[in-house]
Amino acid sequence: MTTPPAQLPTPASRPEPEASGPLRADSVADSAGGLTFDIDLALSDPADWNAALVLRLRGDAEGADEVRLPLSPAGERRVRAVLPSTVALPEGRWDVYVAVGDERPRRLAPGLNDLRSLVDRRPGPSLSPLAVCIPYTTKHGNLSLRSWLRAPHVEAGELRVADGTLTGRGRLYRVERPVAWLTGAVVWARLRRDPSVEHEVPVTADCADFGFSLAYADLAAHWDGGQDVWDLWLARADGGEEGEGQAAEGASAETAPADRSPATRVRIARILDDVVDKKPVFAYPALSLGTDRGTVRVTPYYTADNDLSVRVEGA
Repeated sequence: MTTPPAQLPTPASRPEPEASGPLRADSVADSAGGLTFDIDLALSDPADWNAALVLRLRGDAEGADEVRLPLSPAGERRVRAVLPSTVALPEGRWDVYVAVGDERPRRLAPGLNDLRSLVDRRPGPSLSPLAVCIPYTTKHGNLSLRSWLRAPHVEAGELRVADGTLTGRGRLYRVERPVAWLTGAVVWARLRRDPSVEHEVPVTADCADFGFSLAYADLAAHWDGGQDVWDLWLARADGGEEGEGQAAEGASAETAPADRSPATRVRIARILDDVVDKKPVFAYPALSLGTDRGTVRVTPYYTADNDLSVRVEGA
């Protein structure tokens, strides 16, 4: 059952906006991932009620990716727009505007955000793509949304670094039979500068949850100076799209092709919380290792897209 959003902040609970300041939008998330926006804006003229909250995908110069959410009254001098969890935005960054009548759309600034319902979110069973949308403040002080749309999705859980090994947990979403999907699955590390170089380790599965242990020495052995980045995926044992958990005829985990198809691999990421940019927030200790070419430092980290990777670089 979807938890209703918390009560949005009232105008009295927030500082008065400057007379010439930007319009601000308060936002509240519900447990299903939907967002509600309240804006201090008076629309007295009935002709103004074609007003809308406008979402524009950044980098889309032609404006083909634009979503308009109608505004409705939400109290005195307040209007509201709702982005339901059933509206899945294409993955990317969306800038937020308000448009009234024939006026040029105005960029919105963030007000108060209540994103508590996104913390440790556990989506229910479904085969539809997992849609995630998190409001955030840009470096210029504007309101934007970061969206992800993934199916299947692998959510990274707890990560531990000890004894030269990265030990992690994860959960698989948006597959019909997760137990079958995870049977014989591996965590697959692929070297970004040379995708033909890879390393894999088995997973231990418990329903849709799994664990893995990745020895840093196996990645560091390929280091040849500079910086290496290894991207981490969860990969099925079989190479077919049908019959989850069933190896394709004449194939097995040992004989699966090295260049796995997109249908058999899923990027490990962390998106089911309220932190839009994990890279500066989730910091993990670096470990020094000796190699034939010198000492390296190995560090797990989240990329700008909140995908999980491991960095190997000279100490």
